[in-house]
Amino acid sequence: MAKTFRVEITATAEADVADIWEYIAHDSPAAATAFILHLEAQIDTLEQFPEHCPRVPESRLLGTAYRHLLMGSYRAIFKISGDRVIILRVLHGARLLDTQLLEGVAK
Repeated sequence: MAKTFRVEITATAEADVADIWEYIAHDSPAAATAFILHLEAQIDTLEQFPEHCPRVPESRLLGTAYRHLLMGSYRAIFKISGDRVIILRVLHGARLLDTQLLEGVAK
């Protein structure tokens, strides 16, 4: 039987999701809601298979083992800690991850 992980979303990541909804909703509230529902469904898959997501390219520079779940132009940055998957940020894929983006979130 596959290991099940508990997915936790930081307040910072929740704020990121709200900002994404606002940004997309300027053009289409329906599209914004559809994207967020898709995002949530993809995040739910991390309960079973977080290791299937690649490490972020910035991991070598940061000295960490962050991974990301890619969804269209966005990526959910997370780390695996024991039986937990901690979603740290949800960012546009063009943004590079650095320690400033992770300040104030669970490390």
